[in-house]
Amino acid sequence: MTDAIKTIAVLTSGGDAPGMNAAIRSVVRKGLYHGLKVYGVKRGYEGLIHGEFREMSLGSVADIVHRGGTMLMTARSQEMHTPEGQAQAVAQLRERGVDALVVIGGDGSYRGAQTLAAQGVKIVGIPGTIDNDIPGTDLTIGFDTAVNTVVEAVSKIRDTATSHERTFLVEVMGRTCGNIALQAGLACGAESILVPEVPFDLEDVISKLQRGHQRGKNHSIILLAEGVGSAYTIGEELRRRSGFETRVTILGHLQRGGNPSAIDAVLASAMGGKAVETLLDGQTDMMTAYVNQEVVVRPLEVAYGPRPPFNRALYELAGQLSI
Repeated sequence: MTDAIKTIAVLTSGGDAPGMNAAIRSVVRKGLYHGLKVYGVKRGYEGLIHGEFREMSLGSVADIVHRGGTMLMTARSQEMHTPEGQAQAVAQLRERGVDALVVIGGDGSYRGAQTLAAQGVKIVGIPGTIDNDIPGTDLTIGFDTAVNTVVEAVSKIRDTATSHERTFLVEVMGRTCGNIALQAGLACGAESILVPEVPFDLEDVISKLQRGHQRGKNHSIILLAEGVGSAYTIGEELRRRSGFETRVTILGHLQRGGNPSAIDAVLASAMGGKAVETLLDGQTDMMTAYVNQEVVVRPLEVAYGPRPPFNRALYELAGQLSI
């Protein structure tokens, strides 16, 4: 089927995630290995609509596997939500003879990809988001690095929390998904973990703080996902009810940056290679996925299914360990 595909393009869309560069490198070099012409599209769908194409070579992706962010850059595109913008994107691909497009990003990026697929563009998606909230895959590119970034930050926050005998509320990313908060909270021994998937009672949080104080613990870390609500509001209410001195740290976009972990770099590389193989096999409207410790391909529509259930067992274990 290799004769059916001569030219491919790759873009990154939505929020950046550590490991995207490793995925770009893999797509480019795997494509070149098989004799394909490969274009990189700058600034996601916005660049696709406006023709920001760059022909890629082996050297164009040298020394990027270990770098965070995305060398192709990314941008939000309102035009991509319009029929006119979508038609212009397809026209740009056809003008350059691009046979297939690899899209690296999250659920919004996949929706853009499906609008192009509906117009005859061969598509394979690669899940790249720190939130790890894409149905159909156990891991997304960037999640492991983001969790490690949070753990490293909390270890430093705990030093000052100990020195000043304070309770710190640390807000992490994840929108309405508590995966980062859960795994980072368990890894760093947070006293409480607040996530959107599980309702919480502030009195339970206070009781845990009081029990720790009674046995001589003079500081605490509460990790909460941004979808729970304002860390400042929760922190002030906690202070008012309990009398404990509280401080708030919002890690924000710090979690998106930094060199990818080895897990993310390997996952991204494997997914990039799998995406090219999938196109060469004549498949389209597919996504790469990590399932049972193996990179596989699944129909792109799987990404719009129900989100995998929150790991309540792990959440309950974290609570039991922080008694």
